[in-house]
Amino acid sequence: MAAPCDLGGRGVLVTRPAAQADGLCRLIEAAHGRPIRLPTIEIAPVADPGEAAALLAQSWDMLYFVSPNAVEQALALVPDGAWPGVETVAAVGRATAQALTDAGRAPELVPEQRFDSETLLAMPELADMRGRRVLIVRGEGGRALFADTLRARGAEVLFAEVYRRLRPAFDPAPLLSRWTDDVVMVTVTSDEIMLNLMEMLGPAGRAPLLATPLVVVAERTAEKARGLGFARVEVAERAEDAAIVRALCALCPAAAD
Repeated sequence: MAAPCDLGGRGVLVTRPAAQADGLCRLIEAAHGRPIRLPTIEIAPVADPGEAAALLAQSWDMLYFVSPNAVEQALALVPDGAWPGVETVAAVGRATAQALTDAGRAPELVPEQRFDSETLLAMPELADMRGRRVLIVRGEGGRALFADTLRARGAEVLFAEVYRRLRPAFDPAPLLSRWTDDVVMVTVTSDEIMLNLMEMLGPAGRAPLLATPLVVVAERTAEKARGLGFARVEVAERAEDAAIVRALCALCPAAAD
């Protein structure tokens, strides 16, 4: 795939968990940018997986996986990725769908445009959920929108919380000392990642961070970023690596000339 622009050596802060950053970093490098890795979330199994494992072993009308992490951690508890007792498997986006496919069950429901719960909820297959049992596979303390909406449509909804999100320990001083020279743009792919980044950079990092152009993957995150004081925010058209790089290109039009 041809790079959408030439980032001209610009430094891009990549804040995804370490195990999920490689694809985006490769695309930034292909566009002649410099990825700067700063994982702001660590993924860990839940302390007591017994309840989630019991739920995953049951039969369901629908399983909804909110992330590739949800797929990976669920498979650690119930290795049969074909999910034989499940009528419909749903995925929030393409990366999650690919993880499910690789495990043995391609999902029946995946949004085609923006990859989020709102887009999935708009699909006609989920319009009438009366009498259906749904299990949402997620991390601890995820969003309630999907569950609340399906319950309002008549479904019984439970959660299998299979992982925890932890904020890594980090000394911001070395990065902040070279921020102006090195960090030209920042990418975040969730509200939690953005808030963790602010905490990890500390009070001294707030002003330089807010002054740095930011790429997000959801309008709700953009609204929160603007409320926090970010000077410039670009929303990627999809929560995909290629779309994030296109948004980076939009932040520096000269790179596309």
